[in-house]
Amino acid sequence: MLAAMCTAPVRAFAQDTKPIRDRGDACPGALRLHEADDGALARVRVPGGILDVRRAEALAAVSRRFGDGDLHLTSRGNVQLRGLGPGCGRELAQLLGDAGLLPSHRHERVRNIVASPLAGLDGHGHGDLRPWLRALDGTLCASESAHALSGRFLFALDDGRGDTAELAADLTLTSGGNGSARLRIGSWHSPAVQVPSSDGPLAALLAAEAFLQTSAAMRGEAWRIGELPDGPRELTDAVVRRLDERGVAATTSVEPPGTRASAPLPGVVTGPHGEAALSVLAPMGRIDAAQWDAVVSVAARAGHRELRLTPWRGLVVPVVPGAGAGADELMRTLANAGLITDPDSPRVGVGSCIGRPGCAKSLADVRSDAAALTGSGQLPVYWSGCERRCGHPRGDRVEVVAVPEGYRVSVVCDGRVRSATTTSRARVAADVAEARKSGPKAPTPVKR
Repeated sequence: MLAAMCTAPVRAFAQDTKPIRDRGDACPGALRLHEADDGALARVRVPGGILDVRRAEALAAVSRRFGDGDLHLTSRGNVQLRGLGPGCGRELAQLLGDAGLLPSHRHERVRNIVASPLAGLDGHGHGDLRPWLRALDGTLCASESAHALSGRFLFALDDGRGDTAELAADLTLTSGGNGSARLRIGSWHSPAVQVPSSDGPLAALLAAEAFLQTSAAMRGEAWRIGELPDGPRELTDAVVRRLDERGVAATTSVEPPGTRASAPLPGVVTGPHGEAALSVLAPMGRIDAAQWDAVVSVAARAGHRELRLTPWRGLVVPVVPGAGAGADELMRTLANAGLITDPDSPRVGVGSCIGRPGCAKSLADVRSDAAALTGSGQLPVYWSGCERRCGHPRGDRVEVVAVPEGYRVSVVCDGRVRSATTTSRARVAADVAEARKSGPKAPTPVKR
């Protein structure tokens, strides 16, 4: 049986080991497809998770034309297209490019940028992150060296609320208000480089370029900052020097990183001036064609004419018309389409990899088991078909991994496995229910 609370660490499993770099970075993209048992897979980067209506419609069109018709959301706010037919790569790239989803072919796999999805909408944090997002994506695509970053390297933009803290980004740019920004290199608890807010995106790019010039990165031994053998301190000093050469005043701060906010739960999010946004979750991170059409239709009527994909496999539609009864009616429309709109739904926080039959390495049909065998609980839970645990979330969680004997159920707290047990499929539902009681109190739902 699993312990009811997080206790001393137990033997490390795959999540606690350093990666072995015995081959090149095979991270898929929109131009480099991955062959799976259910067809080819394309991963389309969506910086900040922000899609205008035209690009959202284009993604749906290519999924229907070439793939399984669904859109699979990732833990970085990107979109995967699955079940792609043979020989579609060239035409797929052309259509995505025409929609503005591939601004630079050389950089398409490195545009991994997550952002606080409620920034500028709910009155918390320090305002809109879209200017930062446009600047960082633009300078990243213009960089002569940044294309060499791994497809796993991650940038995070935080509006000051701390909701990106659990995402383990390589570089986190946080708004400090009053015209300042803090760049944390590596761990959330690392010293921060403080710069004027307008220079924040430049600081992030310079840090990424400095990482590529470390000996470990040049030898292909480190794809992410956390893999540097001597830690990020050398990078912090290099960024300050590079900023000084550009005439940007930068200082190093050792102040605590501040509060950490939870991911947005489903519901109507009320803004400071009475406007509303809608927050929903995709069941198991997968949205079918009708559900996507429903979200895009609502977004087309909203003030921003955009939707925001979250790193927690959710969607936010900003500034919908008719706050109050009008927003509630739109939420009912999305609920009727099958999206998760209730923060108390037992499906909140439940995810899985594709599992069988889509993946040859999977030992089980984890999507079906996750849907059938997961009840309500405090901790998020993620089901994986094998030890690779593709797409698993960060932060405190329950991990359910298929093994030859059945499943291994682990509680992960503060980045360490705190308790684990191997169980049969007949017993796994009870063990998962007990494991989800571990850890902190569930987050407070968004305002309705």
